[in-house]
Amino acid sequence: MAKITRVWAREILDSRGIPTVEAGCQLDSGHVVSSAVPAGTSTGTHESLELRDTTNARYLGKGVLQAVNNVNSVLGPAIVGMEATDQEGIDAKLKELDGTENKTKYGANAILSVSMAVCKAGSIASRQNLYVWVNFLAQRAGLKPSLRMPIPLFNMINGGLHGAGNLDFQEFHVIPASSKTWAQSIQTGVEIYLTIGEALARRGAIHSVGNEGGYAPNLFTNADALEVLVEAIKQTKYAMGRDVFLGLDVAASTFFKDGEYVIRDKSSPMDETQMLEFYKTLNDQYKLAILEDPFAEDEWESWVKVNSLLSSQILIVGDDLLATNPKRVEKAIAEKACNSILVKPNQIGTVTETLQVIKQARDANWKIVVSHRSGETNDSFIADFAVGVGAEYCKFGAPARGERVAKYNRLSAIETELMRLRK
Repeated sequence: MAKITRVWAREILDSRGIPTVEAGCQLDSGHVVSSAVPAGTSTGTHESLELRDTTNARYLGKGVLQAVNNVNSVLGPAIVGMEATDQEGIDAKLKELDGTENKTKYGANAILSVSMAVCKAGSIASRQNLYVWVNFLAQRAGLKPSLRMPIPLFNMINGGLHGAGNLDFQEFHVIPASSKTWAQSIQTGVEIYLTIGEALARRGAIHSVGNEGGYAPNLFTNADALEVLVEAIKQTKYAMGRDVFLGLDVAASTFFKDGEYVIRDKSSPMDETQMLEFYKTLNDQYKLAILEDPFAEDEWESWVKVNSLLSSQILIVGDDLLATNPKRVEKAIAEKACNSILVKPNQIGTVTETLQVIKQARDANWKIVVSHRSGETNDSFIADFAVGVGAEYCKFGAPARGERVAKYNRLSAIETELMRLRK
């Protein structure tokens, strides 16, 4: 076994140029690992606290020196001498040290940086690939996941807070069929992505990219973005409903105002019933596979209604609704508010707690979507995590920009390893 001899952190930049925390962990074997924490642009109010230096003018109040100091002076020293393979014990220690429900004392970004680094150190100490080690931790948490390649949700067009401000819905997905291998899925996604760029150019639309690598065009309505996807797919060898499907991350909380939903597709604000009818119309026309965050994060009755109406046809995915939070997941299961969960470790703060939430979702027969954040780094931890927990889907953005491609390339390497092992 290997003991932790040193833990430290520093401030680095994420893909948006905004500071985040990177932690390092050294073992008595001499091995050193590091892990960088992502950050969200569209964040739910129920997420654990991302600690920022809001009173310090540097980086416009977005620095993370306080979180870094919390790792260097408190969290790191507290776990020195512990076994690197004791993920549960270390995460419990980190949680105990903070002592708050939402990691408000030391920051979920500080705590997760250590938890992720320990997870990587544990994989080295156990002499296993990271995804295999995550799978072992998942089994210790009561899960029974098989190692599987997730289906990618390619975020081809970025809107909402991730785009240029002219589309209300946050993400427009192209989803390869489950029958495809990972290599085939990547090829499909890239070919369609490049064709979308050509389709936008033909329309005279702006085709620069947003936070997550998807195009951020100047279109008139959200339905226009779906039409662009359909048009582009028709230009390829792939068929809608056979090779690929469409999905939406609506992020409805961002356009929920005074009890109504305001989108450019309609001339006047819509109430819950009208918004639900709009989703039904979109589904009838585009046969959506996934609908994420269709209603605002605390509009529970609306969620129950959309799940009751559409869950037999679509995956109703909770992100802002759930915030990878066990109490909210418990409520959603009891009220039948959705049938799938978007899992983001930085919403809860430790690897162990994330696994526990996945266990809750699995026990309810929900589908698992493991997700990146809009502010990403080149750390590919989340790719190994998705395979290790046996997630059906992963959401890592468009097949563009280095911080997104790092995850896709890691999954390609894992597929090659798994194919070799299964021969």
